[in-house]
Amino acid sequence: MRDLLIVGSGGFSRETAELVRAINDAGPAWRLLGFLDDDPAKRGTPVQGLPVLGPAEAVHDHPAAQVVVGIGSPRDNTARERVTGRLGLPPERYATLVHPTAVVSRSSTLGPGTVVGALTVLTASVTVGAHVAISPHVVLTHDDVVEDFVTFAAGVRVAGAVRIGACAYVGAGALIREGLTVGARSLVGMGAGVVKDVPPGEVWAGTPARFLRAN
Repeated sequence: MRDLLIVGSGGFSRETAELVRAINDAGPAWRLLGFLDDDPAKRGTPVQGLPVLGPAEAVHDHPAAQVVVGIGSPRDNTARERVTGRLGLPPERYATLVHPTAVVSRSSTLGPGTVVGALTVLTASVTVGAHVAISPHVVLTHDDVVEDFVTFAAGVRVAGAVRIGACAYVGAGALIREGLTVGARSLVGMGAGVVKDVPPGEVWAGTPARFLRAN
């Protein structure tokens, strides 16, 4: 079993902890040491039965531990990118976690630090970058390319040959038509139906999805 630390102690971090427990139920793989959080009020307090051991930089106190950054919010698309940059860890320090019920095809690839939630499916030749957060019940289909630090909320469906730019956030239940590009640091709203390209750094919502504001 390998030691593991989760950076963050909010909702996605707690979901990641439960995902790790599901992996261990299928076959012991991880010794989850606890969470790291920059909020000093959380230090020493239990979160889902695990301690908050210190700030994010405490990863350097555990050089043998693998790390995953469990930070993801539509209010700040770039938080996970900033935290990993601050930590300065090499790629091999980051764990890639896949829920036992997820289906990742042999022709698909996952980058370091990526988390794949329950009942998610990657069908064929899907390329997923580093530190991507994929919530439960997401479907990525043939030839999709997902760049680093993207966040998918639950229930997203992406048709074939779509490119999702770095640090984009795709809201729960969104649908994206084949062959499109969702630009870097953009945000697609919950339940949106995306039928044309979303430019970088914009918020789109509705069905069909349309521009709301700069992100």
